[in-house]
Amino acid sequence: MKYKMPKFPSIKWKQFIAITAILLISFTLLKCIPNLLSGGDQEVSFVVLDNKEVPDRIVRILPRYKMLERALATEVDEEIYVVVTRGEKPTGGYTVTIETMYLIEENEVLKLVVNAVFKDPADDELVAQVIAHPYVAVKTNLGELPDVIDLQISYQE
Repeated sequence: MKYKMPKFPSIKWKQFIAITAILLISFTLLKCIPNLLSGGDQEVSFVVLDNKEVPDRIVRILPRYKMLERALATEVDEEIYVVVTRGEKPTGGYTVTIETMYLIEENEVLKLVVNAVFKDPADDELVAQVIAHPYVAVKTNLGELPDVIDLQISYQE
């Protein structure tokens, strides 16, 4: 008894390659267009906290960071807070504000970019003669802590 091989339909290779290429291009565009339109970032909304509104847990850890110019994030009671510290300053009159924050996802790493504005006192301004540690704390709408925080500083005259 001889076995016969089933007859397979012939493939039109040019059509097959063209359809496959169109599907790959379509899939890539569907994945990339939303990121291109939004710039690849997601703006983070936040509320600036008064010193009295800052959670005790943040107040307790602040002395570890008050000597540094940096941004840090922490979770307290399922809320994400961001703090930007200015370091030690020789007098009063130094301020820090957060202008914007946005998230970027790069290579499966969630990065929070914090744009902060530092303002120094004018040379002829009367300021308190006391060592100061300016900072700002904000409550964000983030659902999870970022993997990396990038502090972008600009100075205001």
